[in-house]
Amino acid sequence: MKILLWSIGKAHDSYVKEGIEEFTKRISKYYPVEWKILPAAKQTVNSAENDIKKTEGQTILQGLQKEDYLVLLDEAGKQINSLQLAAFIETRATVSVRQLIFLIGGAFGVDDSVKSRANFTWSLSQLVFPHQLVRLMLTEQIYRACTIIRNEKYHHQ
Repeated sequence: MKILLWSIGKAHDSYVKEGIEEFTKRISKYYPVEWKILPAAKQTVNSAENDIKKTEGQTILQGLQKEDYLVLLDEAGKQINSLQLAAFIETRATVSVRQLIFLIGGAFGVDDSVKSRANFTWSLSQLVFPHQLVRLMLTEQIYRACTIIRNEKYHHQ
């Protein structure tokens, strides 16, 4: 199984880049992993949030394969703990999911078409975080899940 980390927006900011790269490298010891930064829709004075989400949604949907398992990160999603995330990832690997994609949407969220395509919607927290921090937290949590699956000492109960 390959883990793909998709985010709408700009490249990793310097204040989180090192951490994202470190945890991405650590994940690669367990699963092939790759980041894909998708461009945010161009905003003009007349841009409506729904139009922006629709444009970004089309980009996301065009990049997906039918068999991809899409996990949408959204504040309205289901909250799970680290052990549940580990079980979730392990189950996807066991049932032969080829690509497990974690998606961080744009500044205004994602279009309903993406929400309906998502196989699972996950909330890291009820709090709202900057996208850059979410990238760092996501990679750390996936790495943590990998160590739990392998019964390694990183995670403490």
